[in-house]
Amino acid sequence: MIDHVLGRPSSQFRKVQVFAVVSFWSLYLLRGDRHGPPVLRNLSQRLSKRSTPWQSVVLTLLWLYICRNFAKIVGLESPEPLANLYNRSYFRATWITTALDAGFWSAMRIRNKRVRDLASIIFTVYYLIAAEQADEKVRKVRAVLTVDHLRIAWNKPNTPYLQWFTALMRPRFTKYKPRRIRIPRPRGSAYKEPVVAWMYFDGSLAELESQKNLVLDVPGGGFVAMDPRTSDDKLLAWAGKTGLPVLSLDYRKAPEYPYPYALNECFDVYTQIVATRGRCIGMKPDSCPRIVLTGDSAGGNLATGTALMIIQSNQASNTRGILPSPAGLVLMYPALDMNIGSWMTDDQMALIRNPRTSKKYETFIKRKSEDIDRRYTPTTPKPSDDGEDDPNHDFFATREESPQQQQKPPLKRVDTDVEAQKQAVADSKPQPLRTRLAVSSIISYFGDRILTPEMMRAMIILYVGPFNRPDFTTDHLLCPAVAPENLLAKFPKTYFLTGERDPLVDDTVIFAGRLRQAKLHLFQERQEVGLEKSTAEFNEKDHVEVALIPGISHGFVQFVSIFPEGWNHVFRCGRWIQQIFEQPPHAFEGPALESRLRAGTLSNGGAAANGNGSHLELAATTQLRHHRRTMTGESVDDDAPLAMSSLRADDVNRSPPKANGTAPPPQESGRGRGRARAEEKSKPERTKSLVSLGSEEDLLKRRMKGLTVGLMGSNDS
Repeated sequence: MIDHVLGRPSSQFRKVQVFAVVSFWSLYLLRGDRHGPPVLRNLSQRLSKRSTPWQSVVLTLLWLYICRNFAKIVGLESPEPLANLYNRSYFRATWITTALDAGFWSAMRIRNKRVRDLASIIFTVYYLIAAEQADEKVRKVRAVLTVDHLRIAWNKPNTPYLQWFTALMRPRFTKYKPRRIRIPRPRGSAYKEPVVAWMYFDGSLAELESQKNLVLDVPGGGFVAMDPRTSDDKLLAWAGKTGLPVLSLDYRKAPEYPYPYALNECFDVYTQIVATRGRCIGMKPDSCPRIVLTGDSAGGNLATGTALMIIQSNQASNTRGILPSPAGLVLMYPALDMNIGSWMTDDQMALIRNPRTSKKYETFIKRKSEDIDRRYTPTTPKPSDDGEDDPNHDFFATREESPQQQQKPPLKRVDTDVEAQKQAVADSKPQPLRTRLAVSSIISYFGDRILTPEMMRAMIILYVGPFNRPDFTTDHLLCPAVAPENLLAKFPKTYFLTGERDPLVDDTVIFAGRLRQAKLHLFQERQEVGLEKSTAEFNEKDHVEVALIPGISHGFVQFVSIFPEGWNHVFRCGRWIQQIFEQPPHAFEGPALESRLRAGTLSNGGAAANGNGSHLELAATTQLRHHRRTMTGESVDDDAPLAMSSLRADDVNRSPPKANGTAPPPQESGRGRGRARAEEKSKPERTKSLVSLGSEEDLLKRRMKGLTVGLMGSNDS
């Protein structure tokens, strides 16, 4: 009460206040009357005859407790926001995670690892009791976040004590421990370092060889932390419950490896698995394995970006062959939109915005970029100073004016009477309200205990890097939520799982809505051209399904040991994965493409050239189209139409006999065969296009856009 009357004084004044109160009453107990002041003396004498000192102490403490909670008893206290925001079990889990973060951050400066791990647990126990101090500690740290804070907080499941505890609380799903493997880059990749991954499979290596399906998981961690071992609960449960091999990638983290390095790693691993038919990870199926991509949080962003790269690579004109699409996607609370201008200030947004649109923040950008470069990415090469039009131009360098420019007087603007009148009329009209308010889940749940705006700002700035300046409204590989509809129309079946109170729930809802809309438009176009029955109805669950869990927020799959309800959602994702594999392969999957290729109904550049009739080996020899970024953030991977491929004439001549029984021409012998070969060598190579297109969607695209494709046959005489 005294604090409220004094207007919440400073901590130094409160120390003086407490010392004064304690000194006064201590002196009174020593020198004053044992029954108190005259007004209360008679009451004290009477009560001393009826109650013992023990009863007096208990009654005093009881009445103090009642007075402190008087507002709760009479219903005058306002409820705690987070208590109403979350359900009870999730609120309890966030209380434990907050204490863990506070404890690990308090011990992070201890150099000895064993002492630091033990001190982290001791501090955590203290913060479990002192919950208010834990909230205050976490609040102060999040205000000055660094990459070390993020990694210590999110990599804590790998510490020995927490690892032992989570293993103790986890049911035994598999007989075999996770195996660490190294996956080489595909031939033609721009990168040479192998990718580290962990294989979760409930079987021996011999049993792994016979598997035909694979789950390719991309873990989260804000692009800066968390390897697959921090998600052992989820991955072991999937491997044990489904019986499928689960491969989780340990991709390189920012800021040492900024965007788009991790995205290209995911794409390279997917390409290598397809090119080797799974042999690079120990699988030996008869055909290309079916792959389901999964990802949570930042991993959901990378998994979605990988799917978009696969679809976009098949539309590139210089791509030989078709890269099979995933069987499906399972995304848990994904981060799909980096366009955070609604809750970042102008100077913060200038850190990651294209410099051409933020010239007035040039000094601020220079200072902050140098700070980021010095603290986070000391080994990253800096751009050159060639010029503004150069992709390697350093936009942070100060501009030096020539002497002529310095001596040139500034131009004065002359306003005519007409312009002045127009300006006066415009000023007299009501002006629009200039505000940065926006209704979004990030603002609605800004007090989240797991994911806060400060953490998201740090993650995005670290992931983008100190020199990239992407356009968040068009870069769909960084922000999949803005992907064009022609790419979303070819997206595989996707499942979304997120909390209803997640700050990123809008990303899921918006992207799922755009994906559903693209599939609906494609369905209606197919109906118009007769590829779908006119009586057929669009079923959105065949393409996208969203599950919003009420009362919970972000990361609920990561701490199932303290949030037991999370196991239900882990098992739900496992059932979704099984449902995807129980369905027959769609038209763009590996097995379906191989069967169409063997039947001669797939237009695939160079695919029929290899001996076994499979196109998958071409992925190892084809130059991969990695996603690259210029220093201005502009993408160098432009969309291109799907190229019509062709076969050589001699390949067509080696085709089997026709169905009508016509036999091939008899082979010549001796000089006649040699003369024919010489004539063939002297003639220029001619090509013959295949009549069939790669898919019905490609045919539909050409019909709807009014494009005509000339299919020229060989002039056999």
